[in-house]
Amino acid sequence: MTARLQRARPGSPELQALVDELAERLGRSVAVDDPLVRMVCTSRHFGDEDPVRIGTLLQGRADNAAIRYVLAQGVTRWTRPGFIDGRDDLGLLPRYVVPLRERGHLLGLLLVVVPEKTLGEQEIHAITRAAEAMSAQMYGEQITADTRKTEERDLALALVGPDVAARTAARRRGTETALLGPAEHVLVTVVRLACGPELLRRSEAALWAALEGYRQTRSAQGLVAIDKERAILLQLRDRPPHPDEVAAQSAHILDELRTFLDPSVAPVIGVGGRHTGLDDAWTSYEQALVAARAARRLPALNQIGDWELLGELAVLLQLPEHALTPSLVPKPLRTLTEAHGGDRLRDTLRCFLEHAGSIPKTAQTLGIHRTSLYYRLRQIQEITGLDLDDGAHRLTLHLGLRIGELLAPDADRAL
Repeated sequence: MTARLQRARPGSPELQALVDELAERLGRSVAVDDPLVRMVCTSRHFGDEDPVRIGTLLQGRADNAAIRYVLAQGVTRWTRPGFIDGRDDLGLLPRYVVPLRERGHLLGLLLVVVPEKTLGEQEIHAITRAAEAMSAQMYGEQITADTRKTEERDLALALVGPDVAARTAARRRGTETALLGPAEHVLVTVVRLACGPELLRRSEAALWAALEGYRQTRSAQGLVAIDKERAILLQLRDRPPHPDEVAAQSAHILDELRTFLDPSVAPVIGVGGRHTGLDDAWTSYEQALVAARAARRLPALNQIGDWELLGELAVLLQLPEHALTPSLVPKPLRTLTEAHGGDRLRDTLRCFLEHAGSIPKTAQTLGIHRTSLYYRLRQIQEITGLDLDDGAHRLTLHLGLRIGELLAPDADRAL
């Protein structure tokens, strides 16, 4: 699960021929990128290469800063060609950009390096004709690719779905089609986005770009399913994944999505439990959904939730959305919060409970004298009417604090 830049799938020989023909006619460097500004095809140089172009050829795609800059120009929403300015700090010369569209769908971007930002009439005509041919070629190729993605999506969704018979049939189909091989361990990761319909198609492309590189690695094989604003990565492994591997994979996926998408999309990642055998893929998936919900509700998780690290929160997060409201917070805890100095007393209570009622550890963590701690604990008992030496009372308060964590201001965003 080594983190790496995810490249676009290389273009077909037919598309490459169209790129080369246009470049020779213009005497300029030409490239075709996918909608995420990842290189698909490129021509030879004509003495107009810049650091971004050279880096792209070496790495298979531009670095994230250059991609963010080009996307920030709104090129994926353009309905007609135009120039983007160069950026000396990025090593980028000006480019003439043509959105490659077919039947309203953005298939990619045709980019011509034009340092002087001026094109003659014949050059523009040649670019327009070439763009039409490229769009038609890419549209046909996309239909074939979408068919493969649909088959893979249907298989993955069946494997994690609630229907036992459908899961059994999917396991058999995955083996017969060689999409899945024998493996002892399964892990499901879910990515959820919060976006409107206008960002949906670009979001789907970004999800594929972020996840596709983890379908087949040296240590895992798997499937990807993109379904609207949700993505599922199902991985099979010969050994359980190390926690550091899982954390690095999730962090890299999140970083890729931040590169390709507007911050308003607010991606979160949920990692399911590690299980033995494909039969339990659905269990890992259900746990991943809970972990994604935790990532949305708990800012401290930095947008990544892992089922195996959630502890008792995993139980609370399985409450239905309509039930997870402030009304679940026990009345004694609400009374404490509303009291004078309630924030300080609530923090003291949380620290006390998290240290299993240890006076020395609590006082040390809070940086206060034990006498002060005892005074605060007496205040808490008087305000709440609960006995901190009573295990049931402690549990009530601790669960109330945990529920309060799940009621963060952004927690009501739909998942």
